[in-house]
Amino acid sequence: MSSKRASAVVAPRLLRQYVAIFAALSDETRLSLVARLIDGVPCSISQLTEDSKMSRQAVTKHLRVLEGAGLVRGETAGRECLFELEPRPLEEVRDYLDLVSKQWDKALLQLKKLVETDG
Repeated sequence: MSSKRASAVVAPRLLRQYVAIFAALSDETRLSLVARLIDGVPCSISQLTEDSKMSRQAVTKHLRVLEGAGLVRGETAGRECLFELEPRPLEEVRDYLDLVSKQWDKALLQLKKLVETDG
């Protein structure tokens, strides 16, 4: 399957968004922060740094990257900023990966048929 075929189905704007999401999730720390927020309960930076050797500043920096990719949102509640997962971008990326997977399945099936008929 060529990337041209997959990109023809998805608008270039969405592909750029997916690249930002994959880049944000490519870091182990950011991926663990997403995992901590997956249950839908908003957490403060203090809560997210519990049981971690990371500073609040480091966690904040990672949260800002996730926020820039649209994966989390922060809202001020009193003196704290509570972060929560934004599931829609993950759902959209999952749908895109499902599309790519189906295209690969189709291509592999065609290859299998070709190999079996020529053998």
